[in-house]
Amino acid sequence: MAAEHDGPVTVSVVIPVKDDSAELTVCLAALAAQTRTAEEIIVVDNASTDDSAAAARAAGATVVSCRQPGIPAASATGYDAATGDLILRLDADCVPGPRWIQDVIAAFEEQPEVAALTGPAVFIDGPVPLRRPLVRAYLFAYMNFSIPALGHRPLFGSNLAMRREAWEQVRLEVHRDDPEIHDDLDLSFHLGEHHQLGQMGGEPMGISMRPFNDAKAFRRRIKRGFRSVTVHWPQEFPPFRWRRASLRRRGQSTEPAGERP
Repeated sequence: MAAEHDGPVTVSVVIPVKDDSAELTVCLAALAAQTRTAEEIIVVDNASTDDSAAAARAAGATVVSCRQPGIPAASATGYDAATGDLILRLDADCVPGPRWIQDVIAAFEEQPEVAALTGPAVFIDGPVPLRRPLVRAYLFAYMNFSIPALGHRPLFGSNLAMRREAWEQVRLEVHRDDPEIHDDLDLSFHLGEHHQLGQMGGEPMGISMRPFNDAKAFRRRIKRGFRSVTVHWPQEFPPFRWRRASLRRRGQSTEPAGERP
């Protein structure tokens, strides 16, 4: 779905943040050290009570305020503000490798048919012997929960990139006002309905093990995962969605009479 483009591709990086000043500072330093830097870095301050916004400004990032609570609202606000051809998203506690942006651009050039890409991740904190097995288990569970619901691979919000024109096509469809869903899974539903999603390689994104440190918070993440799926029902009930995907692949109509509300 690559659009006609005159000149070099431009990149916007979006980081939603709430009360993560120290982690954000490390993330922004890693972005400043990229082999290919972004044209703009947008930090979306989701009503932080610490100095996250000040840390972002000190690092040269553009700060956008989002008073609506929740990562879905903050992420969507950042995507709306982005002006780059490609929108890259990561969390405030992520640490990208030095070639992250360069690798994302190369992946889109190699896969002009895709609208969005997601990449690998590795834990960078917590007990060292557990980092790789736990992240494999975490991502395996996420993929095996999401693929049957979507009919395709999901996007992973800690290492996600999409073409801006793809976002503009779904920006009014996503559930940005619902703080109890996972924004990356919601985005997967809406982008995946219209476009092909792909996978990129490269160095894994450094992510935090913090979600595993609080049992209550981890249960809430699981609950949000189920809500992220069921909020799209009955229209996106798996058999309906799979059938439309099959029809699209065969170039047939995806709106059989009586199937969609």
